[in-house]
Amino acid sequence: MDFNDTPEEAAFRAEARAWLESNAERKGPDDAPPDLLGERTDSETVQRAQDWQKKKAEASWACLTWPKEVGGRGATAIQSVIWKQEESKFRTPPDIFGIGTGMCGPTIMTHGRDEQKKRWLPSLVTGEEIWCQLFSEPSAGSDLAGLRTSAVRDGEDWTVNGQKIWTTGAQFSDWGILVTRSDPNATKHAGLTYFVVDMHSPGVEIRPITQINGGQGFNEVFFNDVRIPDANRLGEVGDGWRVAITTLMNERASIGGGGGAGSVNELMKLAADTELNGKPAIEDSAVRQRIAEFYVRSKGLQFTGNRTLTALSRGTTPGPEASLGKLVGGKLIQDMAAFGIELEGFCGSLTQEGLAPQDATWQNRYLGIPGLRIAGGTDEVLRNIIAERVLRLPPEQRLDKGVPFRDVPTGPPSK
Repeated sequence: MDFNDTPEEAAFRAEARAWLESNAERKGPDDAPPDLLGERTDSETVQRAQDWQKKKAEASWACLTWPKEVGGRGATAIQSVIWKQEESKFRTPPDIFGIGTGMCGPTIMTHGRDEQKKRWLPSLVTGEEIWCQLFSEPSAGSDLAGLRTSAVRDGEDWTVNGQKIWTTGAQFSDWGILVTRSDPNATKHAGLTYFVVDMHSPGVEIRPITQINGGQGFNEVFFNDVRIPDANRLGEVGDGWRVAITTLMNERASIGGGGGAGSVNELMKLAADTELNGKPAIEDSAVRQRIAEFYVRSKGLQFTGNRTLTALSRGTTPGPEASLGKLVGGKLIQDMAAFGIELEGFCGSLTQEGLAPQDATWQNRYLGIPGLRIAGGTDEVLRNIIAERVLRLPPEQRLDKGVPFRDVPTGPPSK
């Protein structure tokens, strides 16, 4: 594993850093952590994010790995990582385009027709239009293929009815990628069809979900006789699962573990500034032992992530590090946040940024991280992926295999 840039990577990093220095302001030591789920994204913030995305697109810094003919730079995956590393050091608006550029765009490039690519990809690159992902449903849980949102063919249109949940950014999105059930008589995975839906269509109702930390990054989306042109279908009728797998593969690659050494440094500062038994908490052996444990876990997460970087640098496909990183990273952040609140004592119950130590960073993380542990695959789903695809353990038994979806049981067995 080589942690150093190659000469080509070093030159690219210098070019990216020079452009950022000329177009953005460097972060200070007291800058707030990024808003990962867009929980506090108002219309002004959305506009700033769109302006920044447009500026990057004009200089070929947006959608780096996309082909040049669709507005990208044709860069390598490791160059995209280097750009993100450098951009994270500057004060920029929240990236509300991650779902569009990381999941929707690649899916359209893989399964879309030429006219669909020409219609949607350019405005996605420039940030003119914002996208969301309409997959999860209340009745299906983490079993995407168990979805019940229906699509019925009506001439050159489809009529869609149903509900989606946990849709990040739906409240400010223009378009969404949508998986529906078009044939309830087919088996669970075979009766799905995939669409692009205009989020401003009549019959689309968006209800923000207020989380325990006050954020509203997630939404419920209801479809009431929403008409979608067949021209907005991606892939063949009944082939929606294959298209969805493309989206999910890109999602897994774009969501990894978070919160490593930076969070440990913040925790050390909190312990140094907090009094415990008449002296700084950092001098207490039990506190130091807990922080050391977090440091070891964060370094393990960092080095596992470096395997991905090394694979990308060599031009090879990374292994299962993304699933491992997200599973371990989410729990690490939550454990560290719980300890931070514990260190603050009575102040740990405060959530006002101006009153709580470190502007309630640990409180907000503790209350917000459960949402991030749901996004992109729950812990249970990730464990199944690791067990079946990495450890090669036998898969879970399925009672719905080969059964028409309409006959799949939906409740406890009758007595």
